[in-house]
Amino acid sequence: MNLSVRIKTYALCTLCLCILNIAQAQKKAASLKFKVIAFYTGKEDQAHISFVHEANKWFPAMAKKYNFTYDSTNNWKNLNTAFLAKYKVVIFLDTRPEDSLQRVAFEKYMKGGGGWMGFHFSAFALNQSAVPQNWDWYHNTFLGSGEYGSNTWRPTSAILKVEGKNHPAMKGLGSTFKASPNEWYRWQNDITKNPDIQILASIDPVSFPLGTGPKQSEIWHSGYYPVVWANKNYKMVYFNIGHNDIDYEHKTNKDLSRTFGNPAEDKLILSTLLWLGNTK
Repeated sequence: MNLSVRIKTYALCTLCLCILNIAQAQKKAASLKFKVIAFYTGKEDQAHISFVHEANKWFPAMAKKYNFTYDSTNNWKNLNTAFLAKYKVVIFLDTRPEDSLQRVAFEKYMKGGGGWMGFHFSAFALNQSAVPQNWDWYHNTFLGSGEYGSNTWRPTSAILKVEGKNHPAMKGLGSTFKASPNEWYRWQNDITKNPDIQILASIDPVSFPLGTGPKQSEIWHSGYYPVVWANKNYKMVYFNIGHNDIDYEHKTNKDLSRTFGNPAEDKLILSTLLWLGNTK
């Protein structure tokens, strides 16, 4: 084969390889089901920081396995209409936006059909605290829970009763499952009386007494406590999980528990995310 033919053959092979690579890249891009953006603050409470670190390892692993993309940011200025337009699902890992323009952009995103899941402290609001209830649409209309009421302490596991068995988020969970240790919240509003709210899981009474104290008010002996719920008017699910147990007493701040790695909770979170990302 002379030099000219070899050059032409090499050029042709190179061109074919480039075309193949482009086709594979396009196929991969086309197969991506949806994009997820998680917002977090990652400050103040080591239990919340621990959860955020866990989440930002677990979600990327799930993204590779289930073929979606996961991005995360602690820059809440990105919570604007142009930025959100790139994503199918928004996650609040530990806090909520405080800026009024960011709040307007998020409300517009949700009313436009965007998907959302929030964890634990993202629903917290308490007047006369650093996080006052000053966002009625979010706390009363969207979440329905209103202000924070009280909590259990220390973080302990609980048996959760599955209520919304027909909701896609609860697929395959059975009637009950054991949750990882958590600080459980009670809320000001009774969401059982809110027709827009669908409760998906609650504390099963077999969990009582729940909490270890030392304050007696931090140990629940009875009552009804929703833990996971959805708002029928939006594509959203809120989880009251996301507070790991931390060694505060010995000032090591070491993790004493994890949220992810619990098969039932992992299934719940993943089913919710895939539902949010794959529905119109």
